[in-house]
Amino acid sequence: MTDLRVTVGDRELAATWTDDAPETRAELEAALPVGGDGTRWGDELYFDLALDVPAENASEVVPAGAIAYWPDGNKLCLFWGETPASVDGEPRAAAPVTVVARLEDVSALTALEGGARVRLVRAE
Repeated sequence: MTDLRVTVGDRELAATWTDDAPETRAELEAALPVGGDGTRWGDELYFDLALDVPAENASEVVPAGAIAYWPDGNKLCLFWGETPASVDGEPRAAAPVTVVARLEDVSALTALEGGARVRLVRAE
């Protein structure tokens, strides 16, 4: 079941919540809709978002399609492939992030060039 609609530029994606970070998920869910101008870092986009939560089950290595919150930098991040910090091809953040959701299909992002406007809303 799709929980979130994620728009990246002109691409429409679907995402589902994960169960690993209930406090962060609740804060993000209460803040929806959210969005911003995404900055590109390898196969990651991130934008400013201030949530009042500490790191929760945070990790630098994340699955492809991860939607994660970086509490130290107040950023929401989307990962779909390698970043400059990656080792052996895994998606890797520059610092530990809290994964709150996962994109169901990242194939639409593989051809993305540069940054893009990102928006997350509840799925209807």
